[in-house]
Amino acid sequence: MALDSLKWWQTAVFYQIYPRSFADGNGDGIGDLHGIRQKLDDLQSLGVDALWLSPHYPSPQVDCGYDVADYTGVAPEYGDLDTFRSLLEEVHARGMRLILDLVLNHTSDQHPWFQESRSSLDNPKRDWYVWHKGRGGQPPNGWYSTFGGPAWELDPRTGEYYYHFFFKEQPDLNWHNPEVRAALWQAVRFWLDMGVDGFRLDAIGTIFEDPALPESTCPFTLDEMYRRSRLARSAEERLAVQKDWVELFRPQVDQPGMEDLLRELRRVVDEYDDRVLVGESDEIRYCREDMLHLVFNFPLMKTDRLTPAWVLENQRQRLGELPPTAWPCNTLGNHDVPRVYPHFDDGQHGPALARQSLALMLTLRGTPFLYNGEEIGMGDYFIQDPSQFRDPLSLRYYALEQSLLGHAPAEALRYAAENGRDRARTPLAWRNAPNGGFCPAEVTPWLPVNPEYARGVNVADQAADEGSLLNFYRRMLAFRRQHPALIAGDYQPAESGSPDVLAFVRQGEGERLLVVFNMGREAVCVNLSALGEAAEGLFSTQSPRRPAALDRLDALGLAPLEVYIARV
Repeated sequence: MALDSLKWWQTAVFYQIYPRSFADGNGDGIGDLHGIRQKLDDLQSLGVDALWLSPHYPSPQVDCGYDVADYTGVAPEYGDLDTFRSLLEEVHARGMRLILDLVLNHTSDQHPWFQESRSSLDNPKRDWYVWHKGRGGQPPNGWYSTFGGPAWELDPRTGEYYYHFFFKEQPDLNWHNPEVRAALWQAVRFWLDMGVDGFRLDAIGTIFEDPALPESTCPFTLDEMYRRSRLARSAEERLAVQKDWVELFRPQVDQPGMEDLLRELRRVVDEYDDRVLVGESDEIRYCREDMLHLVFNFPLMKTDRLTPAWVLENQRQRLGELPPTAWPCNTLGNHDVPRVYPHFDDGQHGPALARQSLALMLTLRGTPFLYNGEEIGMGDYFIQDPSQFRDPLSLRYYALEQSLLGHAPAEALRYAAENGRDRARTPLAWRNAPNGGFCPAEVTPWLPVNPEYARGVNVADQAADEGSLLNFYRRMLAFRRQHPALIAGDYQPAESGSPDVLAFVRQGEGERLLVVFNMGREAVCVNLSALGEAAEGLFSTQSPRRPAALDRLDALGLAPLEVYIARV
């Protein structure tokens, strides 16, 4: 595609900001909008084009902001609407864009809508949520919440049960009700009228459930499934458990109606110029001209080691299934999964692997999404005291490890810390100072700061080090912007002859670039002469290689874990 025909969200590199942990502007230990404003120059110098702001709405914080109590407000600990307007204005003044998280599946149980809905059987908002009578003193059926326990909660005020796919403090909205749709579209217009550039839609696969309330055909309880998943050792056992997880929740996810709902939302968004909808989904069927602009390529990250075979097969499947008018979207990390650096670190080559991870995101076809902190190689931090957990899932794991598996508290704590979501949500370290410079030394941050900031994993130290990961991010992002073929060009895999070497060509805008990754731990020589006799080296992670040198393609030497980009 021609570069000048692409929309901004097709050419942009997105950067996710977790507001509670990004920058503390008022010194209370909690990140906020003022803190983000103070760091916009840092983000501009990094070279990203668009920001995705995780939930900033008023919330009791049962699920870290994904329990929204007001869709058109700002959490007071983050600022207010005037602060948000100032942030948006300053983002746009720097030539960047801003999209917001939009939580459609559910609200907080503290939202005024739910407070009205639960107040009486005949309240006008009663049908805004999913209510059902019980069966003989029991819930309407045996469905489970994905976060544990029944999916139904008895409300003693009216004697009926409300449905919640997530925590009981997150009642599901009834999207079959036109009034619910109208109310949410009004909230969408509120932010679009203000100038917000779009939305990332949270948990869209759970918006509808089977209205007939059929029982799951899975023969195992939720606790039994947890135990089986923890005890599975072989690939066959893990596959069987995975299939049973799907069956357990089949009546509650990916139900009919989602496509029509997305079309309706798209029509609302299309009332405004140049906005974008990104779905928290890897379902390509939602990526259509009249539905979502982007869905994530989540399968790419679902491995402990990126290999040529893994990447090539992923790209073959994803690009092959995308409709002709659809656009790819790649990511290796976010607030729900391990951070990129520790995820792919093999214990010996972490810095080189982190550079390969970024280079892969910036050279594959599609829009890349990065997560705050990965540019300095932040690691996962495992909390040592269960009282410091802020993710309710960690507390659930801590209890289940002891009650279902008989593990000692210390072992249960280790598992809960390593598998909960707090690990990747700790505050960003800005300098080598107490609390990583996130907040004043005398203030306790909302989550502990990873002490790695004292070992150079902080912005200030890396900004001053030309060879740091941060400066590699800056150079690589600048390089992508300078070469339109990496943005708009076609993707064509190339045969390298080595199982350790990934090679592909990006061609467009009068430029033909060869991108080569040696994903092996040894030096290798490959024959890529099918692409030409020689290549003009443009970029390499191997410092001795000289840019603009002509390299023979019939015997291209690559250092261990080298990324090499050349004009052919």
